[in-house]
Amino acid sequence: MQGAIARVCMVVAAAILNHPSLFPQENVTIPEQDEELVARMREHEERLQLEQAKLEKELSELDSKQEETSWDEGYSWYFWSTLSFLIFFTIEMCRVDFADAEIRPVEDEDLFSESGSISPRKMVLDKDILRNFCDKCTYTSAHENWRVREFVEGFADDLLESLRSVCDRETDMEVGDFVGIGSMFESWTVCKPLMCDLIVPFSPPDPHSFRYQLWCSPTSDVPPDMEGCGRIKVTRSGEGEEACLCGSANLGEDMLCLLHGKSDSVKVNHAPDELLCSKNTHFLSKDQVMKWFQISVTKAWGRISHKYDFDVNFRNLDAAGALKVRFRSGKVIVMNIIPVVQLEGTDAYFVSHFPSQSDACPDPHWPLSFAVSERDLLKYFAKRLPRHSCHLHCLQIVTFLHRKQSRLTGKTALTSYHLKTALLHLLLGSRPSTWGPESLEHRLRDVLSFTQRSLLEKRLNHVLVGNGRVPQEIDVPETIRKAEPVNLFRPLVLRRDLHTATVGHFQEMLRNASVLVQEYTPHLSHGGSRQDIEEQF
Repeated sequence: MQGAIARVCMVVAAAILNHPSLFPQENVTIPEQDEELVARMREHEERLQLEQAKLEKELSELDSKQEETSWDEGYSWYFWSTLSFLIFFTIEMCRVDFADAEIRPVEDEDLFSESGSISPRKMVLDKDILRNFCDKCTYTSAHENWRVREFVEGFADDLLESLRSVCDRETDMEVGDFVGIGSMFESWTVCKPLMCDLIVPFSPPDPHSFRYQLWCSPTSDVPPDMEGCGRIKVTRSGEGEEACLCGSANLGEDMLCLLHGKSDSVKVNHAPDELLCSKNTHFLSKDQVMKWFQISVTKAWGRISHKYDFDVNFRNLDAAGALKVRFRSGKVIVMNIIPVVQLEGTDAYFVSHFPSQSDACPDPHWPLSFAVSERDLLKYFAKRLPRHSCHLHCLQIVTFLHRKQSRLTGKTALTSYHLKTALLHLLLGSRPSTWGPESLEHRLRDVLSFTQRSLLEKRLNHVLVGNGRVPQEIDVPETIRKAEPVNLFRPLVLRRDLHTATVGHFQEMLRNASVLVQEYTPHLSHGGSRQDIEEQF
């Protein structure tokens, strides 16, 4: 029986090793004149037929003796047969998976040609013009960036301090210190007017606290179409325990609780509506939070407006903290002060809204943002890339092209955040030495090609969720590291019209790229001032 098992394994191994898909040959034709080779192959075939006949004979004898064999021997036969099949099946599946998972070169044009798309490889981009464009057009000076950030941070500190003074410490949410995120704080801003994004964490008043339900938690009941989101439940400390009535009832001035003296501060158990929850639930509502924050910011500005010599207006009534600061000189600075909830002391935040996102997930689901970790990831690369590396220049150029094209064809599902995600994927998957300043043109084409392929395939994974390439130095919760990847292009899968419009927008952007770059660069070499150029952004 052992011999039969050995022959079965030998036949399986021979079949695997001779599988044409495992070791593809460049030339599978046999010259007719090579009679010796044909003869050897025939002899080999005859030997295989003889071995097969012997094997069939032994198998038939084994079947005839099956009733006489012990249960252990029968079990062993089935075990080795099953194992042989599983080995064959596993090798086949691994071969297919390896072929699918193989990183395709960016210069692969098959998908582009089949869909009629324009390839970034065929774009005409002059190296000198690109470098001149980066140096003079796509970003404000470091000095101006520093001055704007200094003003924004000082003004935000003053505004939030005034906001805390108008809030009731017993009933209102507690507001923390802001954190700067986005292009201004990552040193790749290209837009005019200048825009600064600030997130402001808040927490519930004592004795309440937040509990979080992530989409990727094992016990989560967050719907599958809400990937990347979570719910925030407002709970009370000691909930489920016997509480004193004086904390939930008005005993009057003449009544004294025997457990609490007059000097003791008694915490009131607020109703869910008072804690900005969705109706008839204990889940925090984004709409309620934004309404509360906008009213609080308005009151806070009213208290300090006399100190400043500029005007502040809300840019978008549907987005809390979307402010526009206009100076008497006409200069404008845009600020997005966004209320958020911090996830258990990490650098992840539940965000009430994204300034660049029009379609928000419905209440009470909150999208989880890793903007702080992404900012730290860019800092991580900045320390390891060559001096004067081109990675931020690439991001500035593609963002500039996208925004200029958006003015021509209108807004689509593609955002600057998607472009930054594409860049981060490429940085994680390439050698730092390939991002030197001399490689600007090649890396720019890589970013455009990666984005184009992602659009055509309707898939762009979040760079930090379920990505094993993220360095351990970056603060990402372990639950998020082990989660399934989140597709940022999922709306394109659900809506064909949106996908068509977004792909069309990107194609037009590629067609107009060289023209747009050349249009804004020559002004500088013909006496145009820097201010004249910046006013066109």
